[in-house]
Parts: sequence; C-alpha cells; structure tokens
Amino acid sequence: MASEPQATKAPHAATDPQTATNPQTATNTQTAPDPRTTTPPGTRRDTGPRWLLWVTTPLILAAFIGGWKLYTILFDIGELILPPPEDVWSALVELLGQPMIYQATYVTFYETMVGFLIAVVVGVTLGIVLGKVRSLERVLSPFLVATQVVPKVAIVPLLLLWFGFGLTSKIFMAAIISFFVMTQNTILGIRSIEPGHRDLMRVIQAPWWKRVVSLDIPAALPAVLTGIELGIVFAITGAIVGEYLGGDEGLGALATVMLASLRTDQLFAVVIIMTLLGFLLYAVVAGIRRFAIPWHESSGRATSL
Repeated sequence: MASEPQATKAPHAATDPQTATNPQTATNTQTAPDPRTTTPPGTRRDTGPRWLLWVTTPLILAAFIGGWKLYTILFDIGELILPPPEDVWSALVELLGQPMIYQATYVTFYETMVGFLIAVVVGVTLGIVLGKVRSLERVLSPFLVATQVVPKVAIVPLLLLWFGFGLTSKIFMAAIISFFVMTQNTILGIRSIEPGHRDLMRVIQAPWWKRVVSLDIPAALPAVLTGIELGIVFAITGAIVGEYLGGDEGLGALATVMLASLRTDQLFAVVIIMTLLGFLLYAVVAGIRRFAIPWHESSGRATSL
C-alpha cells in the first residue's frame, strides 16, 4: 500500500508543467531557420545581379537592329518606307552636326518641363484636397475623367485658338495630359494612410496644416512620386503631340518637316532623339523618387532600416 502512491505519481512527473513549458526544451523542438534563405528584419532582398541590366540591354538592342537589317534585306524594303539602320545612323550623325536639332530639342524640353511642373503643382495639390474631402472628389471626378477621355486631337485646335501657335499651347497640352495621373496617385496615397496615425494626430490636437505636413505628405509620398514618375512620360508625349498638330518649333515640328520632305532616314533620327530625351527625363525623375524614399519597397534599394 505504501508503494501505490509512488506509482501513481510517476505519470504526473513525466508531464510536469515546469518540464513541459521549459523554454529550452520548447526551443529544441523547433527547426532553426536557414540563414542562407532568411532575410534579416528591415533589410530588402536584392532583386538580382546589378550587372544583368547592362548585359541584357545591349544584347536586346543588338538583336533588334540585326532583325531590322535582316528584314530590309529579305523583303527588299525600300528606303522611303523603312531605311536600313546604317542610313538612320548616318542621318543621326548629320543631324547632330546641325544647330537646328539642338534648338528643337531645347524647345521640346522647355515645353515638357514647364507643363510638367504646372501639372505637379496642380495635380498634387488637387489630389491632397480630393483625398481628404471625399464628397468633393465625387463631384469633381467626372470632370477630371472628362479631361482624359476627350481625344487630344480635339483639344489641340482649341488650345491653338486660345493660346496661339507658340509654346504656350504646347505647355498646356503637356500639363493637361500629365496632371490626371498625378492627381489620382495622390488621392490613392492620401487614402492609404493608417487610421491609427490619423487618430494620433487628433489626440495631440495637431492643426490641419501640421497634419498635412507631418502625416499626409510623408505617408502619401511613395504614391505621389510614382504618379510624378508617370507624369513626365505623359508630359513629353503631350508636348510632342502639340508640336505635331500645330507648331513650327520643337522636335515634333521637325519630324513633320522631315516627313513632308520624304526624308525617312532623318525622320527616324528625330524619333531616336525624342526617345533619348524621354529616357533622360524619365531617368532623372525615377532617380529622384528612388533616393527620396529609400525606405520604401518601390525604390528597389536594398537598405537596412
């Protein structure tokens, strides 16, 4: 009878709460993470080798030019329709030796930048207001969409009538096309702010301007900068379209002259210069966004927080 209590206590000893909840014992039952596949907290995983872009881009460009040349030879395409790459290169070198191409490039650059800056001020300001006042956004949304769905070919004659054939009409064309995407992205950024952050600003009774400067703008900055990055592309498109349809200055007007004179090789050369200008402006704006928000995932920078 004396040994019976000891026998009944043995199973309880095996399931002692102190032993079952021992942190060291519980840790031993878990699988340790592999340091080779685990990203440290606050560090972004690298998206790939940095040299990959510098290798693939020239290869793709060389393949495109080779296919272009092969197409003109196999199908005996006339130079008026599609000049071979070497003729376009010669025309590009010839254009770069003439002062008119630099004047035309400057005009297009000026129209694009002024229209882009107007769109940034109007689009971001309007986006902040509409993002905070939903009722006003519902009222103005159809009119904002109308500015984009109306064919731009129909807008250009009105701009020419109102502002003339000078630079002003092209500046407004660039601003009208590019401001909408900035407004929409700003609205999205404002409305994506965490409700808890807004509650904190109310608790400390911060004035409205303090909320905008300290909370709204920093929190919405990634979306706003993304809209600005897209806006520069639309801005240069609007400026060139305006030059095509009614202008005597800029790269668009120069391309129209080359087309009228049936200089297809120089027309291609002007298009290449337009493309390079667009790439340059986009790269500058994208670089500003990348270094303005290094902490955000969209910047693509592997930084430790």
